[in-house]
Amino acid sequence: MSQFIINNIENGIAKIILNRPETFNSFNREMALRLQDTLDACKTNDEVRAIILIGNGKAFCAGQDLNEVTSPELNPGFRKILEEHYNPIVQRIRDIEKPIIAAVNGVAAGAGANIALACDIVVASEAASFIQAFSKIGLIPDSAGTFFLPRLIGFQKASALMMLGDKVTAEQAEELGMLYKVFPVEAFEDQVFKLAHKVAQMPTKALGLTKRLLNQSMVNTLDQQLAMESDLQIEAAESNDYAEGVHAFIEKRKPVFKGN
Repeated sequence: MSQFIINNIENGIAKIILNRPETFNSFNREMALRLQDTLDACKTNDEVRAIILIGNGKAFCAGQDLNEVTSPELNPGFRKILEEHYNPIVQRIRDIEKPIIAAVNGVAAGAGANIALACDIVVASEAASFIQAFSKIGLIPDSAGTFFLPRLIGFQKASALMMLGDKVTAEQAEELGMLYKVFPVEAFEDQVFKLAHKVAQMPTKALGLTKRLLNQSMVNTLDQQLAMESDLQIEAAESNDYAEGVHAFIEKRKPVFKGN
């Protein structure tokens, strides 16, 4: 069993750790495939109601391991790297109807930055930074960076960051709208777990439907989005969580949601 990905599940929260600290958690083929397997397992595990994605050590993820792509023996080739590694990871992140928190504990570069931005909630340590490193080695942004970053911060800012490869601090990323919140280094993991615990106790059925709507909002017309909202609101209203939420409100007590 590969230790490049560690998955701990506790109190409804899956903590997925990118675990190649000696390479700043850069991806090789085995790590990318194991992350896909782990996300698949979290998707089907009813015990998991929220997911944290975090790096081990000083970095979140430095993107692709360049030692792999420059090795005649190990290099899978860029088409395989994109179509079998990064694209499926991003697709899984968006397809899993459970909240996924990117806990960016350090540098997030290249594919590492863009995988973080594909998550539902992005938080960062004050020690974190983001960099679209592709242009520095003659490549183009991948891992859905050209899809998500312009939508998060606007076309002009995204274009400049991708072309210039500027380093963005955590505080700058929050100001730009790339992430939700920045936490102090010493309190980072505690704050991440507090956030994940809060999310896991919420009506995660409705949160999953919200995620589905947000995905479709990228391509739907207004009329299509309104129709989809109507359909999914009916589905949400038929859930046990909705019944519990209403009863708890009437009874003036804290609801106990179960995600169904």
